[in-house]
Amino acid sequence: MNTSNRALSARPVIHVTEGHSHGPITRLMSPSDLGQILKPFVFLDLFKAHGANIQALGSMPLHPHSGLATVTVLPEGSMRFDVPESGAGTISYGGVEWMKAAAGVWHGKEMIVENVPRLTGFQLWLALPPELENGQPESQYFEAKSIPENGPARVIIGEYQGSRSPVNAPAGINYLLVTLKAGEHWIYQPPSGHSLAWLAIAKGQLGAGIALHAGEMATFAAGSAAIDLENPSDEDAVFVLGSAVPHPHPLHLGSYSVHSSAAALEKGEQRIAELARTLRQAGDRRTASGTIPVWR
Repeated sequence: MNTSNRALSARPVIHVTEGHSHGPITRLMSPSDLGQILKPFVFLDLFKAHGANIQALGSMPLHPHSGLATVTVLPEGSMRFDVPESGAGTISYGGVEWMKAAAGVWHGKEMIVENVPRLTGFQLWLALPPELENGQPESQYFEAKSIPENGPARVIIGEYQGSRSPVNAPAGINYLLVTLKAGEHWIYQPPSGHSLAWLAIAKGQLGAGIALHAGEMATFAAGSAAIDLENPSDEDAVFVLGSAVPHPHPLHLGSYSVHSSAAALEKGEQRIAELARTLRQAGDRRTASGTIPVWR
């Protein structure tokens, strides 16, 4: 297929955003804006830091969630986890932290930055289906060696061309971490039913019918067509790409929570308040390495 025919058959980009930055963090998507269109993908932060700014990322206070799952991947740098049920290890390129808040958790310091010159990461929120949104919370940590590769992609969540992620995520969602080398071309064919698709670039440039650059998030037209990407530059392009079956439920929002109904949100908020009381009673829970495990 020549370039012009590829462009005609590929799924077009319909929206591009650079988000809103505050210090080292750029908010690319929130549940009140693009999350309404791309649910179950409802929130995306890109964080980039070096030097003293890296430690600023570690100053985030403990905070609650319910009704959603968070997914953290690192295109650059590494973070250390140390939790009783999962042991200790390092999340770097290709690894993932999965935290299913569900009924309710408090978290924010379960990983600490290792001694690295630069740190780049994405934190994604997923709206959970009704059968999971008030269920049992769960945390999973996978080092890069446990996450399958398929061509230029690491399969963080879901299944892509026979490569299945070990993350215990709901069905109907794919989330990939991808590096395209200089001049490399790649076509992503979403699974059947994945009519929603988007990508966000941590480093480099991409051609997707239009030029896309580091720091941008692009939303593709709904449909079943393939996503045709190429790297036109002389440096690697590193990005995340998500596709999914649409989340068919409305979003009911709390300060840190996303649920499918007012009743489910109320239940989640009540559980968060209960956990806050027990968390205060628990006192100092910091591990020897400096992490504070998720409280649930």
